[in-house]
Amino acid sequence: MRDKRFIAEHRGGSLTKEQHKHLILWACKCVEHILLYYTKTIDNRLANALEIARNWTKDNASVGQARQASLNAIEVAQESKDQIEIAIARSIGHAVATAHMADHSLIAVKYALKAVKLAHKSIDMERKYQDENLSRDIVDLVLTARDKQAGAAAVADLVSLGCDAHTFQLEVTNPDDIEKCAN
Repeated sequence: MRDKRFIAEHRGGSLTKEQHKHLILWACKCVEHILLYYTKTIDNRLANALEIARNWTKDNASVGQARQASLNAIEVAQESKDQIEIAIARSIGHAVATAHMADHSLIAVKYALKAVKLAHKSIDMERKYQDENLSRDIVDLVLTARDKQAGAAAVADLVSLGCDAHTFQLEVTNPDDIEKCAN
């Protein structure tokens, strides 16, 4: 289910235009930080997507342009055989898609982490970089959304192990709790 805090004010949500812009800028910054793992010359469609994302924050690109740039980035991912390049292209696609739906920023940074993991680099260091680059007005929004997603994933893991999800608090974050249920 979609986190309603990521719905823009003009669509009836609580997300301000400034927060929306900060989310897309944050996603772009996180993606740009991992571009060094892209072993080929960056495809023009990916560079264009990042440019459109930044232009959207200056009101120099439309949501429609951002959406098309996102689809073009995903096309690059579909054409690639390299898993790191696929993760980076998907990260860029979701970063620019943030113009359309703000919660795509969370997916963009997850794909950035996936690229880091595939490159056998430190996910903890990358997560720290991501967190340090959150602007003040989106820190709580992003961190609490990430915590909610982690809690929901833990419950899904419990259910897949045959546990009754109603007997557990949604704040299950300790992996040992999942193992206890499986036994």
